Amino acid sequence: MRKPTRRSSSLSCSAGKAAGLPLMLARRAVDAFDGLPDDLVIAVVAGVAARAACTADLAAAALTCRRFRELAAHPAVLSRASAAAVAVRASRWSEPAHQFLRRCAAAGNLHACYFLGMVRFYCLGARASGAALLARAAASGHAASLYALAVVKFNGSGGGKSDKDPRAGVVLCAHAAWLGHLPALRELGHCLSDGYGARRDAAAGRRLLLHAAARELLLVPEDDAASRFMVEWWALAGKEESMPGKGDDSNMDLRLCSNVRCGRPETRRHEFRRCSVCGTAIYCSRACQALDWKRAHRAQCAAVRWLAAGDPR
Repeated sequence: MRKPTRRSSSLSCSAGKAAGLPLMLARRAVDAFDGLPDDLVIAVVAGVAARAACTADLAAAALTCRRFRELAAHPAVLSRASAAAVAVRASRWSEPAHQFLRRCAAAGNLHACYFLGMVRFYCLGARASGAALLARAAASGHAASLYALAVVKFNGSGGGKSDKDPRAGVVLCAHAAWLGHLPALRELGHCLSDGYGARRDAAAGRRLLLHAAARELLLVPEDDAASRFMVEWWALAGKEESMPGKGDDSNMDLRLCSNVRCGRPETRRHEFRRCSVCGTAIYCSRACQALDWKRAHRAQCAAVRWLAAGDPR
């Protein structure tokens, strides 16, 4: 066998070094990163979690390296996860997803407390734990949780008609509206205009409704992840039969809010208010009724009235 020349040996050696250079650089980078203090790594991962656009972004960051994977589950990281990072889709709901939300809520993440509270209260039938999570987030000034509890108080959800507390609902709505929550602002305007749960002040209610309408024109309404989850949850095949109370013959008339973007179900028969004209549409709140009226029910209700006025005989 012919022995390789000096030049061929040098070329093969150079090629080997060039091939191994990226691996060496990667090892050095990882080694250098492993030498950083935990506090600095946690701060980096927490910043990624706070800016995550979805749950997959946080998972991808955690899988970057061993240090990220170890520290991504730290309470300081989970507590700063964005609302989008904890917004699990209904089609991907599983026990690991439930556990992830529980850990985020236990770490003090207000978005996770709200999202998991809504899922437990309206989808899983765990009303006590769901209300407790909503109350924890509301106590820390989470606007969506304040409004969610207001809707529960207005309807007496999870209890009976005697559990309704319109005054408490108005107080919660006012706090959420002061924090800039648009549905709460609209709901408070209707409450003042109608004198529901508060002294009637038509002028103040009209100003609030005009302010809400102006904000809708200037700003794109934020998509509520919990409402989107509930809409998808009940739309999935077979989920209708799993609605809390559906297995009981006395609760076979439970329905969803007619606002297609809401997703809230009744927790007892005739809980939600019905349209006074057609009687077919039901709504969990005045805000949902106003939104659905502008979106679709105006035409639907007119058609029902026209059919009711006519006499086919």
